[in-house]
This record gives sequence, C-alpha cells and structure tokens, in this order.
Amino acid sequence: MKLEILTRTENQEIQNEIIIQLRDLMNNKNLEPGDKLPSERMLSDKFDVSRSNVREAIQKLEFYGILISKPQSGTFVADIGQIAMNGMVNDILRLEEPDFKSLVETRILLELKTVRLAARRRTDADLKQLKSALDAYREKVEKGEDAVQEDLLFHLAIAKASGNSTMNTFMLIITPEILTNFEKYHVCDKNMAFRGIEEHQDIFDAIKEQNPQLAKAKMKVHFKNLYQFCYNI
Repeated sequence: MKLEILTRTENQEIQNEIIIQLRDLMNNKNLEPGDKLPSERMLSDKFDVSRSNVREAIQKLEFYGILISKPQSGTFVADIGQIAMNGMVNDILRLEEPDFKSLVETRILLELKTVRLAARRRTDADLKQLKSALDAYREKVEKGEDAVQEDLLFHLAIAKASGNSTMNTFMLIITPEILTNFEKYHVCDKNMAFRGIEEHQDIFDAIKEQNPQLAKAKMKVHFKNLYQFCYNI
C-alpha cells in the first residue's frame, strides 16, 4: 500500500502525469468510444502510483466528459473522437488554479441563475432545508461566531432547490476553495454578517413566494459588498 502525504502542488503534478499516461494509453491501444479501460488496480501498478491518485485523475477526465464510469462495470471511453480527446486533455493540463476574483465572478454568475430557478422550482422540502440553513446562520451570527460555513450551506441549498444538477455540481466544486479564501481574506466582518441575516431572509422570502425576478434582485443586493471587496483586495 502506498501511503503518501503530498502538497497540493505535488498532487496536481501527479494527477497531470497520470492524465498524460491515460491519454497515451488510449492512443497507443487505439481505444474507441465505449472501450473499457484497465481497472484502477492495474493502472495503479502500471503507473506506479496509488489507486486514490488514479481515481482522482479518472474522476477529473470523467468531469470533462472524456471518460464514463459505470458502477460495477468499470471506466469507459466516452463518445468523442481521438483528435477531440487529445485537444481536450491538452486544455485540461493547461488549466490553472482559479484565483479568488475568478471564483467570486463564477459564483455570482451561477447564483443569479440558480436563485431564479429555485424560485420557480422549489419544493416544500427545499424550503425546509433553506429555512434550516438560514436559522443556523442566524444563530451563529447572533452568538458572535464565525458563520461562513452556514452562509455557504444556505447558498448550496439554493443551488439544490434550482433543480439543475449541473449548476449544483459546479457550486459543490467551487465551495471548498471559496471557504479557504474567505478565511484567508477575512471576507465577512461582523457588520456584513449581521446584514447577511436580513439579506438571506429576503432571498428566502422571494423563493418562498416563487418570485424569480425579486429573488434575483435580492441576490444582487447580497453580492454587492462581496463583489466590491473582491476588487479591493
């Protein structure tokens, strides 16, 4: 068993190397759409890396639509041509870690859309989850405690209520990085946190009333300070 403690940069380098080897394997074996890749264990032995590293690389390629994993069956090449696959892999390898401003811009664009969808599609179960997240945020803030995680849980509940699984997935992907940067830059001061209670309540009310335009307007108000902060750091 390979036991590895790696820095983020080292892990990224290993992932990229595995992705290159997976690309070369698919090219050299002339694997076509629908063809099955060797098992994670076999790939781990072949590439001399841990199975968790192989799994992460496969998941990344699956996220970008190059591979398809089927439970109990294995991992298969997606329905794209070899030229397109090679070009996509090259683009993936050139991807950089997103900076905080990029994360904020992405989050705002996503949430202005998800909040409108949530207002149209929310269910009673969604409202219950939103209310629970809102109450948890309010309780933490009123106690003078850090409520960044509760804040983001409220926004994740909105993404879930949108009924759009892709947008929900994007929010889940960028949330850990947002949490790290919020703590790094001390984004939410006490005044912003207390103001957030009212802003969250306004967003919740608009979703409850199933008013998409009002929900979007209230979300814009909520993000105004965050957007200004982002461009002043």
